[in-house]
Amino acid sequence: MPAEEASAPGSGDAHHDEQDVQDEAGQAPDVAEDLARVIAERDEYLDQLQRARADFDNYRKRVERERPVLAEAGVRDLVGELLPVLDNLERALEALVAAGDEGAAGIVAGVDMVKQQLGGLLAGRGVEEIPAHGEAFDPTVHEAVQGVPSPDHPEGTVVAVVERGYRMSDAVIRPARVVVSQGGRGH
Repeated sequence: MPAEEASAPGSGDAHHDEQDVQDEAGQAPDVAEDLARVIAERDEYLDQLQRARADFDNYRKRVERERPVLAEAGVRDLVGELLPVLDNLERALEALVAAGDEGAAGIVAGVDMVKQQLGGLLAGRGVEEIPAHGEAFDPTVHEAVQGVPSPDHPEGTVVAVVERGYRMSDAVIRPARVVVSQGGRGH
C-alpha cells in the first residue's frame, strides 16, 4: 500500500501539473489577444488625440488670422454710427457761421473743437474721407442722389457733395452722396 500511496500522490501531482500547463497554455492566447486589443485601443486613442491636437492648432491659427479682420469690422461699425454725429456737428457749424451772430463765436469755436477732435479720433483709426467734389463719379465709392445739367463740367463729374463718404483701408464705410453733372444738356 505504501507504494500505491506513493504513486497516487505522484500521479495526482503529475495530473495536476498537466492541468496547470494546460491552463497556462489556455490563458496564453487570451493574454495575447487582450494585449493586442489594448495596443489597438491605445493606438486608436493616440490617433484621436493627435487629430484633436492638429484640429485645435488649426482652429487657433484661424482665430489669430481672423482677429484683425474682426477688430477692423468692429471699428467700421462704430465709425458708421459716429459719422452722423460728425455730419450734425458740421451742419451746426455751418448754421452758426451763417447766422453771423457775434455772441455765437464762442459756440462756433467750441463746436469746431469737438468736430476736430472727433475727426482726429476717426483719422487715428484709419478712417479717411472719400474724395468726391470735382472727381469722376465712381459707383463703388459714390452714391448719386441727383443729376444736374452743367455746361461747366464734363458728364459724370461730381459737382456737389450732399453727404461726405468715408472708408477705412479699402472698405467703404459710407459712400459719398453726390450730385453728378449730366453735361451741357438739360432735362
